[in-house]
Amino acid sequence: MYKLNDGQKIPSFGFGTYKLNGRSGVQSIVSAINNGYTMLDTAYNYENEGTVGRAIAESGINRDQLTVTSKLPGRYYAYDDAITALQESLYRAHLDYFDLYLLHWPNPKRGMYVEAWQALIDAQKFGLVKSIGVCNFLPEHLNKLKDETGIMPSVNQIELHPYFNQEPMRQFDADNGIVTMDWSPLGRASSVLQDELLVKLSKKYKKTVGQMILRWELQLNTIPIPKSASPVRQRENMDIFDFEILEEDMRQINGLTKPNGRTKNQDPAVYEEF
Repeated sequence: MYKLNDGQKIPSFGFGTYKLNGRSGVQSIVSAINNGYTMLDTAYNYENEGTVGRAIAESGINRDQLTVTSKLPGRYYAYDDAITALQESLYRAHLDYFDLYLLHWPNPKRGMYVEAWQALIDAQKFGLVKSIGVCNFLPEHLNKLKDETGIMPSVNQIELHPYFNQEPMRQFDADNGIVTMDWSPLGRASSVLQDELLVKLSKKYKKTVGQMILRWELQLNTIPIPKSASPVRQRENMDIFDFEILEEDMRQINGLTKPNGRTKNQDPAVYEEF
């Protein structure tokens, strides 16, 4: 568990739900919950908040045993729009609150993320969300939030995998009391799973390459949120708490990072998503 800067606690490992939609999505998410995942990550733009809510209802798990995250899309960053969109997300999911709610991208050209952040601050006071944070924010965006509202996010969810280890961003987050969460923790592509070094290390530790990567991310003090529709893979992804990667091997994995390692060239300094 991680204690956030607002006093709330969240699990150290989560489950991504991107592209898990409809009936098959419900079944996959119920399977994940039954396999021990207690943190579920969705977003308004995934168009599956209803699926996540239905899976929670069908799982039989008490709501207070789960940590549910969703995200506000850039088209709703005006204050009133943000509050309404958050309420709409809760109605879709049939939930009374989200445990964690994030701004999905800074969209700096539009310059509305501070207004949206103020809406999240107030939504937290209203009881619509327990903790608030951001995705894909760079130091300059985070500093602006603090300068203009006095409140830093509790979480910054960023792209992070062996080909893009985000060391400077992770250090900034840590220095400012922000927990780093990893989207695309396995790189979205199969290439990283074929990496020669990772294959060699997986044999050394008698684990899969995916397990090696997820364990590496845990030891970076970040929260990976892998997605899988397969119950077998879901269990495999969680089977990473019974070993530890040696420091010298951690350094080798960190050495795989590339300056242009983003999987889809989504640089938050210029990329916009609405």
